Amino acid sequence: MPEETFVIVGASLAGAKAAETLREEGFGGRVLLVGDEIERPYERPPLSKGFLLGKEPRDKAHVHEADWYDKHDVELRLGVEVTAVDRAARQVHLATRERVGYDRLLLATGASPRRLEVPGSKLQGIHYLRSLGDSAKLREALAPGGRRVVVAGAGWIGLETAAAARSYGNDVTLIEPEPAPLHAVLGPEVGGVFADLHRDHGVDLRFDQGVAGFWGAGQVSAVVTSGGAEIPADVVVVGIGVRPNTRLAEDAGLEVSDGILVDASLRTSDPDVFAAGDVAAAYHPLLGRRIRVEHWANALNGGPAAARAMLGREVSYDRLPYFFSDQYDLGMEMSGAAAPGEYDEIVYRGDVAAREFVAFWLSGGRVVAGMNVNVWDVTGEVQALIRSGRRVEASALADPAVPLAGLA
Repeated sequence: MPEETFVIVGASLAGAKAAETLREEGFGGRVLLVGDEIERPYERPPLSKGFLLGKEPRDKAHVHEADWYDKHDVELRLGVEVTAVDRAARQVHLATRERVGYDRLLLATGASPRRLEVPGSKLQGIHYLRSLGDSAKLREALAPGGRRVVVAGAGWIGLETAAAARSYGNDVTLIEPEPAPLHAVLGPEVGGVFADLHRDHGVDLRFDQGVAGFWGAGQVSAVVTSGGAEIPADVVVVGIGVRPNTRLAEDAGLEVSDGILVDASLRTSDPDVFAAGDVAAAYHPLLGRRIRVEHWANALNGGPAAARAMLGREVSYDRLPYFFSDQYDLGMEMSGAAAPGEYDEIVYRGDVAAREFVAFWLSGGRVVAGMNVNVWDVTGEVQALIRSGRRVEASALADPAVPLAGLA
């Protein structure tokens, strides 16, 4: 019987962890991991945290040591683009003109930054942050200090890069069209905590306005806001979200809608094709709807889940969305999903003013999300509360004397 071939498109965290899991689960066939970057698979949190801050070496971001792939008989093809998926022939087409057959295929193609298409957007000094190379270039631009930095977008990337820029001693202005940071993720209430954090560290916050254009002669020298203000800038960081890389899936006729549609086992509309990580819009058994999660933990756990499903194991991928962030002296972890309109109450446990608290988002008395800020070792308990689906008294949630474990 011919050897089975499993192809993974995307030499990402999700793709690398899928390859690792295939070997751990005893798969003895061919594993081909293909990526269009020349860098071996790496994790993305250091790009806006430790590596960007100069606190961690480049190699710490890599998922595996350089020799891991050879030792585990994983064919790692870097700097090679997959140009097409031929489902009828069960082949992937490479930019090298090779065609590789597959028995199972995993698409871990990730996402790409949304671009600002405004006058002056091609000027030098405008940075987007997605790759390790992007982070190295941005660190080089920020590290001298004394620069005028403008950050467009007050999402997680924007806030973390603003904090990094301030840590290097730069003047920072942050522009955001919403009325608060992280408005679409946290709502205005907890978003205000992050606004105060950055104000306290000297960031000039400009809400309710976007970027209308850039000025400069080759190199950016100013940002023009939608309100008509001109903000001097030596360095600009744009962090306005990402788009899932679905072109291969679309061209192959797979079902796509804000990501590649997959079921709870991360299987696409083709039973031999799977998707994981940022690109996958997966049905979540606990939440009862599809979600696409762009955070590190989803890639870390989704890749292995997809690998097990590719091997025919029973898989129901129901990990709660999880994210962590470090900004200045604030560290946080968030579990669940609580966009505006998905909750009707927020309950706080601890000291919000001192930025040591846990926030709970409730819908109909049930916890749908929780964030611990400078409070540690409670993520498991917060997630248990969300999973339980039980109604919880707000007074009990707010009372530090009531153990969280007893509320689930």
